[in-house]
Amino acid sequence: MTDAINQSVISLDAVNKSYGREVVLSDVDITIRSGECVVLVGHNGAGKTTLMKLMLGLTRPSSGKVEVLGGNPAFGTALAQHKTLGYLPESVAFYEAMSASEVLAFYARLKGVEHRHCEELLETVGLASASRRRIGTYSKGMRQRLGLAQAMLGSPQLLFLDEPTTGLDPSLRRQFYELIEAMHKAGATSVISSHALNEVEARANRFIIMKAGKMVASGALDELYQQAALPVRLEVSVIPGQASHVAERLGSETAIDDVGDNRLYLSCINGDKMPLIRRISDFGELVSDLQIIPPKLDEVYNHFMNGDPS
Repeated sequence: MTDAINQSVISLDAVNKSYGREVVLSDVDITIRSGECVVLVGHNGAGKTTLMKLMLGLTRPSSGKVEVLGGNPAFGTALAQHKTLGYLPESVAFYEAMSASEVLAFYARLKGVEHRHCEELLETVGLASASRRRIGTYSKGMRQRLGLAQAMLGSPQLLFLDEPTTGLDPSLRRQFYELIEAMHKAGATSVISSHALNEVEARANRFIIMKAGKMVASGALDELYQQAALPVRLEVSVIPGQASHVAERLGSETAIDDVGDNRLYLSCINGDKMPLIRRISDFGELVSDLQIIPPKLDEVYNHFMNGDPS
């Protein structure tokens, strides 16, 4: 079981992609293992969508090597792989004269999926009551939900989702990620491109940060904290009226960001966190609570994109 979990399902080795003189990707190395949820983040034009297209075999690298499920997705293995892949593009487009049921039935036949699964997916994405309506009458959010259902047909082994929750309300966003988590537990792997950093922060195993076609950072959130060397914040609750007294006792060597009536906000680099906590514990009953606030994903993102953690 461990070998299956650690198995590489996607590999990019020294991949470059250019369109004429325009360099879209430069020397990208990525390995994605079975069961991972990997999120691609970066500004518009950073190369995220091109990466997905390379993994899907929709385009070929100018140089370098791409392998998906042990083969080149742009050649013969692509036909064999398509039944194990699910893809939701950033811009969803369906034939507007068809109904949602008809669209899913069409894709189900292509994938060899039983028709009953179409109805189950339409229920899951909240389109069961509108499944007979023409897609031309659908809102943007409804079309996005239909796109999600199409991508999930047949419980694919690999999911590629480009800005998947655009147009979805908070309830459907939560439901979507719950479904993705269930598929991960069953062994699926997903690659998600998203600008919604707060939304994906707690849902990914790993983040890949792209900037101008280059991969500038990769790792789990804790690993990115370490790479960025961003400060950890501490919120210290004290007896009302004693915050200034505690700040004075901590001394000028402590980075104190703010002082209220009964709270102090401190910051330190991760390696100094435990010594500072031990110093705070020496205040005894003056301190009523202590909260550790690690950097958020958007702070890590800003650091790697701009060199600015603020």
